[in-house]
Amino acid sequence: MKKTIIAWLLIFISTWANATSVSKDSVGRDTLPSDYWRTKTISEVVVTGVTGLSLLKETPLPFTYVSKEELQTTSSTNIIDAIAHQPGMSQLTSGSSISKPIIRGLGYNRVAVVNDGIRQEGQQWGDEHGIEIDGQGVSSVEILKGPASLMYGSDAMAGVLIFHNDPILPMGTMAANVSTGYQTNNGLLDYSLNFAGNKQPLSWNVRYSERLAHAYHNKYDGYVVNSQFHERALSGLFGMHRDWGKSHLTLSYYHLTPGIIEGERDEVTGELEILYEGYNIKTYRKALPFQQIHHYKAVSENTLYAGEGNVKLTIGYQQNRRQEFEEDVHEAELDLKLHTLNYDLRYTSPERNGWTVAIGSNGMYQRSVNEGEEFLIPDYNLFDWGLFSTTSWTSKHWTVSGGLRFDTRHTHGKALEGRFQDFTRNFQGATGSIGATYCLTEQLHLRMNVARGFRCPNMSEMASNGVHEGSIRYELGQADLSPEYSWQGDIGMDVSTRIVTAQLSLFASHIDHYIFSRRLAGVITEGFPTYQYTSGNARLWGGEASVEIHPIDRLHVLNSFSYVNTRLLHQPAESRYLPFTPAPRWTTHVKWDIPNFHRLIQHPTVSIGWECYLKQSHIYAIDDTETATPSYTLFNAAASTGIVYKGRKIATIHLIANNIFNRAYQNHLSRLKYADVNAKTGRRGVYDMGRNICIKLSFPIAL
Repeated sequence: MKKTIIAWLLIFISTWANATSVSKDSVGRDTLPSDYWRTKTISEVVVTGVTGLSLLKETPLPFTYVSKEELQTTSSTNIIDAIAHQPGMSQLTSGSSISKPIIRGLGYNRVAVVNDGIRQEGQQWGDEHGIEIDGQGVSSVEILKGPASLMYGSDAMAGVLIFHNDPILPMGTMAANVSTGYQTNNGLLDYSLNFAGNKQPLSWNVRYSERLAHAYHNKYDGYVVNSQFHERALSGLFGMHRDWGKSHLTLSYYHLTPGIIEGERDEVTGELEILYEGYNIKTYRKALPFQQIHHYKAVSENTLYAGEGNVKLTIGYQQNRRQEFEEDVHEAELDLKLHTLNYDLRYTSPERNGWTVAIGSNGMYQRSVNEGEEFLIPDYNLFDWGLFSTTSWTSKHWTVSGGLRFDTRHTHGKALEGRFQDFTRNFQGATGSIGATYCLTEQLHLRMNVARGFRCPNMSEMASNGVHEGSIRYELGQADLSPEYSWQGDIGMDVSTRIVTAQLSLFASHIDHYIFSRRLAGVITEGFPTYQYTSGNARLWGGEASVEIHPIDRLHVLNSFSYVNTRLLHQPAESRYLPFTPAPRWTTHVKWDIPNFHRLIQHPTVSIGWECYLKQSHIYAIDDTETATPSYTLFNAAASTGIVYKGRKIATIHLIANNIFNRAYQNHLSRLKYADVNAKTGRRGVYDMGRNICIKLSFPIAL
């Protein structure tokens, strides 16, 4: 593996050197690669995750910006799948409808998710709990890798995902959009209706989306029993813009009904067992067992102009209700209801002599209650708040930014029916970061950053005691867990020439009291293998490298490589690696922008690519907690075009084919790897989706 990394670094350096010489020889060319100006534009993107508003090229941390165009040209079953192929990103999956974000090998409550301007709070501590966000309404995504975001406090140790909604339309305009799609593997049908406008002083954006699918299939398992799901979402943004500032109110409702894949097999044939007599493998309806997730949210976001600076106050309320139905479709055995009240108050100063300062406070109050007959975690109350201050200074060649933050959290777990004991924990932590970007030339930027991270143990880690149906195990917490603290250093460089756009990001991190779950040898509780949370000191290092080359006009070749190495310190060989360490990944994408060959066709493109996942043998192997995953490669292709009539675009068409050769594989981060063994073939667990062809249609309507 070390040889592979060294080879990639040599390729990167030699490519940059060649690209620089070509750029110098090419000054004055009459034609430029079609993506050249796009690259220049991306470098001017304004991002929000480090010290408030700042240019992407000036951020000291590795930062990925995913545009709306990239999201539209990706085939996925949820929003995390759509961004999981970005360098440094991966996802923990429990079937096709539930994915959890993993950034550089860290996930769960170590990744802060921001949507509608506030932290998204659901049941993110669980393996089978996804992100309750309507992907159809996401306009762009910012991915911050590392613990330097002082805006969001505990739970941002691995990084931050910031989901942006559609921007407000220009003054005096209204527009509508109808989009739909279909996927062949699981019969996925989706559609989204959107109507937005801006009539002084009011603006609005209303959207309804729906997505449903039957069971997916692959060549080893056939159709995967109970992998169907149904998703619905309704949202509305209503705003007012005046001379004194602006005020936005966002209301949203998200509803997901996924089946629970148990992976039980017939002892003779090895086939996945049908749930009950008469079960239709291609049903779009819910079938026992299944989950039902409701997420309600109301956010008031207000900005007051204070001279050339501004004061921003955001207040949000969220209710997340997660139910598991096992025996009766009308009565939930597990029923968790979480109430969250968020606040965020900050002042951002105007720029003076290159200096910008932001100060503020944010936090939340939570109350979680059990309303079902089964229990996994106790009822609890949580209150936390934090104070932060960040600053940045920009000169001709340097951008320096950093800050400090202090957090405190109070958690009270309540006694319940002899299963849980009453307990109280208080946590405090100070974090900070400092970093710099140096513009060596117009084409070359160097970056470095050092940051201190902090994360409190969540209620599941401290007090869980019950069956976790979706992850096929019995789970036990540990009440005396200490909070996690980390130190991380990042270095990197960005290269942008007429021929090549490249980025290299390397990091090293040390985490004290890293919390994870391990299987207890030979312990079976209520028919399930038993896992318990524990902790130890950890060390992570790795990085990402990407090179996008434009050898000729209209041709773009993108290569990227992601790698993370994780270690539990002072451990024997079988327990030296952290659980859920993503496999090294190499991706290649070749795209050709076809010249317009007909007046009805606008900007047609075709592309091919592959994703190569290397063997992952760095596993937490003790007590069979994890198993190694062999290497595999998936080949993909896509084509898209706009349709123009009388000078106006009336439709956009995307055709996407994933896993063209129908490769049977298991992602190393799939929870379904650990389902029953197929007695006939000897293969363990359930495999991921086979060949899938997707068509997307979008119809803009100008009003």
